Amino acid sequence: MRLRRSLAVAVAVAVTTPVALFTAAPALAAGAPAAQTQNQPTYAELKKAAADAQKAYEKALAAKEEGQEKVKATLEALDSDTHPLKAATITADKAAEEAAAAETAAEKAVRDAEAAVEAAQGETEKAEAEKALETAEADLAKAVEAKEKADAAAEAARTALDDARVAAVREYSVLKKALDDALAAKEAAEEALGTAEECVRETGLTSLAVGLPAEVVAGTTVDFTLRVTNGTERTLTVDPLAFVHVDGERGGEKSRLAVEWSNGSGWHALNGDEPEHIAHIDTMAPGERSDVKLRMTVAPDAASADAFALFAADASSAYRPCVLGPMKRYDFELLPAGSDPGPVDDADPGQTGKNDDQRPATAGPGTAPQGGAAGQPVTTARTTPTTPTTRTAATGTGTYGTTAVTGGTLAQTGTSPALVPLGAASAVAVALGAGAVLAARRRGTADRA
Repeated sequence: MRLRRSLAVAVAVAVTTPVALFTAAPALAAGAPAAQTQNQPTYAELKKAAADAQKAYEKALAAKEEGQEKVKATLEALDSDTHPLKAATITADKAAEEAAAAETAAEKAVRDAEAAVEAAQGETEKAEAEKALETAEADLAKAVEAKEKADAAAEAARTALDDARVAAVREYSVLKKALDDALAAKEAAEEALGTAEECVRETGLTSLAVGLPAEVVAGTTVDFTLRVTNGTERTLTVDPLAFVHVDGERGGEKSRLAVEWSNGSGWHALNGDEPEHIAHIDTMAPGERSDVKLRMTVAPDAASADAFALFAADASSAYRPCVLGPMKRYDFELLPAGSDPGPVDDADPGQTGKNDDQRPATAGPGTAPQGGAAGQPVTTARTTPTTPTTRTAATGTGTYGTTAVTGGTLAQTGTSPALVPLGAASAVAVALGAGAVLAARRRGTADRA
């Protein structure tokens, strides 16, 4: 009895204390092989699962808070002398106390009667004393029986009161457990979404400049092609990336180069200050390639200078909003007007410099793309052309459209927090969201997904 009452009081105190939630979710492995994507949830599904898990958590939180207020009110009411269960306990306890007092009095009466029998003189006095003893013993038996009934009634009243307290606390504990589980599901869904948003490198997504000469004479125009090939095993949405620049030119100043691209519907100028996406391709199936026409005109008064071109392809798929193809660098030379270089070979792709691997509009707070700050020269390291080597895909971190890619690595700049596969996350979220209701009664590419 004492243990039961102590537990009820202890639990009642616990529910009035702020609840600390501690939970962890396993991370979903990044960069799964393409052949396995059919067994993975799509990015859109992960986004929906995260949104559903958030809603379920919010419902569970509201239900828990409502439940906490309810259990407080219930416990306070049960502690009021006017509550029927508490009033019944008070009455029963009082009756048990009175019955105990009556039993004590009856016991004393029996003892007194026994003493009178011992002290009786003569047959008549002794007979009367024995008769009084019989009456006292009968009264004691009745008092004992009455006390047992009163004690049982008091025990039943206290048990009913304790059961009401425990029931109130148990209802709240169901809501608290639902909130704990909903939080774990929400964190798991957010981690799964964050993992999908991390950029992955795809060496099979290639960009090749065809017909870009290693030397160009001032005052002339050359035509060449950017050939993008989807050598992956997945269908991709692709944005070719292009940047053509003269070493040492400052961002914002008039360039000695004018470069345009065409996708068949007219010519469009490159800004020349930073890498930019051109000729968006909605769908590229595995093995497909797409050619983008470019033309480059060198100003007639251009002096000898070193120049370079950077090409890559950024993409997204149903499973990943950020897929980055390798950056290719082509170094070429500007020659003064009237120069006769003779037969000119095409520029060969060479090693990229440490500042080459940048994506457009991806600088994080306090940074700017190389050459993007007005009045600042673009610094490059001229490299000897080399034949590309086969490399394995490497992964980076960040979000397409919100990630700075510097020195060959990706710096995360505002992705969503890092959660388990979709099935577990969404199923738990939905189930717990429903359970809670019953008991209480992560710039650009992500938008295209």
